[in-house]
Amino acid sequence: MEVVQIQRNLVDYTKSLFMEGFLDGQFLQLQQLQDESNPDFVAEVVSLFFDDSQKLLNELTIALDQPIVDFKKVDAHVHQLKGSSSSIGAQKVKNACIAFRNFCEVQNIEGCLTCLQQVKLEYYLAKNKFETLFRLEQQIVASGGSIPMIEMGF
Repeated sequence: MEVVQIQRNLVDYTKSLFMEGFLDGQFLQLQQLQDESNPDFVAEVVSLFFDDSQKLLNELTIALDQPIVDFKKVDAHVHQLKGSSSSIGAQKVKNACIAFRNFCEVQNIEGCLTCLQQVKLEYYLAKNKFETLFRLEQQIVASGGSIPMIEMGF
């Protein structure tokens, strides 16, 4: 496939992620921090997010499985996950964390367990979407092209 077509695919795919609510404007701000001196900046930041988030999800699973749940600890983990998902523009993960924190506040274990499953679902969907996005970018670079910048006015 020629590079122009891959670039078009990347732009269309990225726009669809915004329209479906997976990404928000924070992702565009993150992209603006990337330049020639650090061409893999966004992919590295997102990769760190997924590594850290996987650890947090594991800790949340363990914390909610205790005979006596420490809701302060659970809330601290969810708050951290909400902040890091917000920083990369993973809007659906962030929104799932907001609902999760509401159940932590009222110490509703069933609500927390339901939200944990929702956060995990959104996490894995986001991971899959980002992997596809970065694969398209790698194809463009491998074909000798440059990554087109996405504008918010679509």
